[in-house]
This record gives sequence, structure tokens and C-alpha cells, in this order.
Amino acid sequence: MEGTILSAAEAVEYGEFKRTRREAEIAVALHKLIVNASRRETDRHALKAACESAKKLNAYGVLSSPVGVAAAKKHLSGTQSYVIALVGGTGESLIPVKRLETRKAVSQGAKEIRLVLCYSALRAGNSSYLRREIKKIKRAARKCPLSVSLEDHSIGEEEIALGTRAAVEGKADAVCVRGEIPLVLRALRVSGGKLRVDVSEVENAEQLRALLKSGAALAETSDAERIASELHDAAREESARLSTVMIPSADEEAPRTE
Repeated sequence: MEGTILSAAEAVEYGEFKRTRREAEIAVALHKLIVNASRRETDRHALKAACESAKKLNAYGVLSSPVGVAAAKKHLSGTQSYVIALVGGTGESLIPVKRLETRKAVSQGAKEIRLVLCYSALRAGNSSYLRREIKKIKRAARKCPLSVSLEDHSIGEEEIALGTRAAVEGKADAVCVRGEIPLVLRALRVSGGKLRVDVSEVENAEQLRALLKSGAALAETSDAERIASELHDAAREESARLSTVMIPSADEEAPRTE
């Protein structure tokens, strides 16, 4: 089938349309990022820098340990980015301790809670304990969404499936798994569409695109600025290639689009 012949002016207009659409796609992708500021080495300067990155990129939010929630809330004031509190420490805290930690985080401005499950119960297959823990933390979180962390490198797909089932039965809102496509797909299958599936440990734009395409909803990263730079660089390269193809020289035939 013959393609449509574009004039030089139409080629420029089409290139601008493609560029604008790509920029919009990048903005959507960046809004799905969670900037990780929950590590033990995150001091007040690193926390502020993480919040500044989230504001600059219009990221979904900043993941903070409980001690940083109040400061993160202050730094993100007036933006659309949320504070997500990581509660539960190593996972082996007692349920009342996790519940108190959750309530305090909510009172200080956290808009979402990520719960570190009791990994010893998870490894032992103790689903009743996991369900009870999730239900109690969900009540303590009140109206805040609750995501369940299934990110630890010590657990595999079977434990992730068990944790995901417990999250569904405990009325959680999401689970978070490591940034690996098989883990995302396993969590999606087990949850049956009842949970949001997030990922962590996203390191670059290529990984981000693949994970979002596989069904991940949100992506946690410590490299938000680099990912944004890679996405924009790829868009500029695509635009440059398109311009080379689409805009003919004076003695060339106008390009065709299929």
C-alpha cells in the first residue's frame, strides 16, 4: 500500500507531534517513581535531596523511614508527591510495635504505609500470622493505602506468592517486589487484579520501561534523576533520527509515512 507523502512543513509538524507525545509519556513514567530515602545512611541532607528530586520530577512519592516522615512531609509540602513510610524495621518487630509505628507515621503526615512483614513467619509458611499482622496494620493506617514489602533477597517466588495471598486476604492495597519481571508476573497472577503491584531496586530507564510494560504500577529507585536523564536522552535521540528521516533536502522527494 502506498504511503502518505508529507511536505517538509508537514514533516516538521509530525516530528513535533511525536516529540510532544514522547514528553507526555516520560512525564507519566516519572510520576510512577518512588524516590528511596529509607536507607540507614540517609541523613537530613540526603532526605532533602531525595525530596527535591521528587518535586522536580513530579514523582509519586518519597519512601522514608519513620524518623524522616515529618521532615519529608515538610519538604514535599505543596506538591503532589506523597510521603510513604516504611514501617516494621527488619520485619521481626511485634505487631503492637508495628501498629504504633504506623499510627505515628500517619499522624506525622505519611500518606501511604509500606509494611515489612515478619519474614520468619513468611519463611515458615505461617499465613495466619501474616494475615493477622496485615489486618492490624491496615486498621492502624486508617485511610492510608497499605503496601506489603516482599522485597527481601532471602525470599523467592513461593514466599512472594504466599505473601501476596496474605496481602489479599488481609485487605492490603498493594505489594512491592524486587524489580524482576518474573516476580511482578507472579504477584499479578496470585493477586488476581486485587492488588497494585509495585517494584523496587529499579536502576535505569530500560529496566523501568520493561517493568511498567509487564504490569508494575509504581517503581522505587535510588537513581530517579539518572532515570529521568536517560528517558529524556532517548527521546532526543529518537527525535533527531526522525528529523533526519522525515525532513527532505531541497532536491529530495518528500518522505512517505506508512
